[in-house]
Amino acid sequence: MVLNYIWIAFFIVAFVVAIIQAVFMGDTEVFKRIIDSTFDMSKMAVMDIALPLAGVMTLWLGIMNIGEKAGAINFMAKIVGPFFAKLFPSIPKNHEVHGQLLMNFSANMLGLDNAATPMGLKAMQSLQDLNTKKDTASDAQIMFLALNTSGLTIIPVSVLAMRATVTGPMGEHAASPTDVFIPILIATAISTLTAILFVGIKQRLNLLNKTVVGWIGGIIAALALLVWGMSSLDKAEMELVSNIASNLILLAIIVTFITGAAIKKVNVYDAFIDGAKDGFSISIKIIPFMIGILVGIGVFRASGAMDLLTDGIKALVGWLGYDSKFIDALPTAFMKPLSGSGAKAMMVETMHTFGPDSFAGRLSCIFQGAADTTFYIIALYFGLVGIKKTRYAVVAGLTADLAGVIAAIFIAYLLSQ
Repeated sequence: MVLNYIWIAFFIVAFVVAIIQAVFMGDTEVFKRIIDSTFDMSKMAVMDIALPLAGVMTLWLGIMNIGEKAGAINFMAKIVGPFFAKLFPSIPKNHEVHGQLLMNFSANMLGLDNAATPMGLKAMQSLQDLNTKKDTASDAQIMFLALNTSGLTIIPVSVLAMRATVTGPMGEHAASPTDVFIPILIATAISTLTAILFVGIKQRLNLLNKTVVGWIGGIIAALALLVWGMSSLDKAEMELVSNIASNLILLAIIVTFITGAAIKKVNVYDAFIDGAKDGFSISIKIIPFMIGILVGIGVFRASGAMDLLTDGIKALVGWLGYDSKFIDALPTAFMKPLSGSGAKAMMVETMHTFGPDSFAGRLSCIFQGAADTTFYIIALYFGLVGIKKTRYAVVAGLTADLAGVIAAIFIAYLLSQ
């Protein structure tokens, strides 16, 4: 229901803003930009998202089926079962979906988006199988979506790469492209913890249980250890370590699945084919949902509504007498829940305009890594399984995003002192 209201608002707000732009500012091209955006976003939804996803979906659904036949998914489910049983109490004990959830979260944390998406879609299908109200999001599905939209990433390789390549107004590069690594990790960790707390409170989960506290404490300790180890590396070393570690882990998972299935005398190739058969049909099924959300976002952005919102906030903050230099980076924060590529473009534009090492330049990079594309993820995952009543999933995702944004701003000011 919330997504319905937001989608309607995209078009109504865009129309009103476009009228204002044309009548009071003489921008007669605004209507053409809006209509062009509907065609561009429709094309992108099919050609740049759904069709490329078909190949990746086919591959990883096949690999996941091999893992299930090998017993690897169930093995992982038993490891994380005690923790996930507290966050997802409606999932039966040692159910294979626990392993699917773990693989999705792990791929997201490693920045392996191509692998994370099909793993997540597979997990969402399994959660839907357990859902007794097929058109309404279950508690487990909402927790899963909230954790995904919080965007916990250990090494934000794409952000670091952009900081290393984008130049400022005088042609300058970032003095240390990796200086946003720790701020991003802290901000995204706060976003994830907020997601757990918000959904946990809504669902009345016992988050003070020793199992939950122990696992979260262990994860925080592991992240702190990682921060300590990675902080001593320069940009080239960090990229090398992250690329080797991420891809090695992914390859090891594939080889482990295949080897385990072979030991169990499973016909590995047939298992792959059986699992891969649904890859294309799943990708086609999500096209209407992708077109709907992306066109709404495109219309809103093309109307100039985002610029008016930013200018309004800047004027308000200035009137209140507070420092407003963080406003220059806000377009990235506003765009991130709507569009990953749009937010990346905003980040690049901010660094190019103000400089990679400027306050706004650094903050835009922290925004980019602090959360994920909430509306895209909800439309993709819920669209696949036919969820129409999203309950508080959108609010949970946006609350986590907001926590990440606030944390990013505080961290940026602390570093600038």
